[in-house]
Amino acid sequence: PIVLGKRSRIEEIIEKYALSLDGIQIEDINENPENIDRYAEAYFQLRQRKGVTEYEAGRDMIHRGYYGSMMVRLGDADAIITGLKRKYPTAIRPVLETIGRKPGISKVAGMYILLTKNGPLFLSDTTINPHPTANDIVETVINTAAAVKLMGLEPKIALLSYSNFGSNKGSVPDRMREANKILRERFPELVVDGEMQANFAMDNNLLRDVFPFSTLVGKKPNTLIFPDLASGNIAYKLLQTYGSVEAIGPVLIGLNHSAHVLQMGSSVREIVNMATLAVIDAQTRKAD
Repeated sequence: PIVLGKRSRIEEIIEKYALSLDGIQIEDINENPENIDRYAEAYFQLRQRKGVTEYEAGRDMIHRGYYGSMMVRLGDADAIITGLKRKYPTAIRPVLETIGRKPGISKVAGMYILLTKNGPLFLSDTTINPHPTANDIVETVINTAAAVKLMGLEPKIALLSYSNFGSNKGSVPDRMREANKILRERFPELVVDGEMQANFAMDNNLLRDVFPFSTLVGKKPNTLIFPDLASGNIAYKLLQTYGSVEAIGPVLIGLNHSAHVLQMGSSVREIVNMATLAVIDAQTRKAD
């Protein structure tokens, strides 16, 4: 592990709590002006045609979010965990601007993993895209399915809405219906269906009784795709608040390197879980 921050403050915490951290790497930005220059130059080359001046590149590198992200981009670290004390939009901006998306990916998404008594449940997109198009939703489905497969599970995917298979008209169900059509045509191997209401997605007996034609009958969904940011964000926060499930995330999917932004105020357990996922993510990328 690499701890990025003021050395004096980190050593103070180590001593205060009698932590055994022999051999840990402490990266103090103030002690490494040569790294600031190197990262600033690489960042300027990356963003000079996107409004960033050479002065701004140097200024940004004194912030841990940018500095740490450039460590990952340039191979000085394998992954980054950030965001504990910052608002999500502020914390994720350096990651998106420096690490960027995988080739061929147009949208990054945020996925939460809920650990329930019936097994893990994957929710996406819960943190990034406010008004996705049908094609955006398709990309979120494909990226989320790939992330679920990396954990050794077969993704069984429900596209959520307030409508069931055309029972209501409107931009939201129309968008999910179109996404389902595209997925069936382009990715017939995927187990996916929708649009459907959340109760039908979660109760397979109910789905079988009312909509026996659904491809998810007998294959209870473990992956829920939301039609917009509002519904996804509200859903996971409600579930998390009631304390009946443990939430891990948000896991960023679609990025070029392993990088994850914590929700502000995460517990030690949540940080450890995210660090574990970040390591698995980084190791998988190296294996590929």
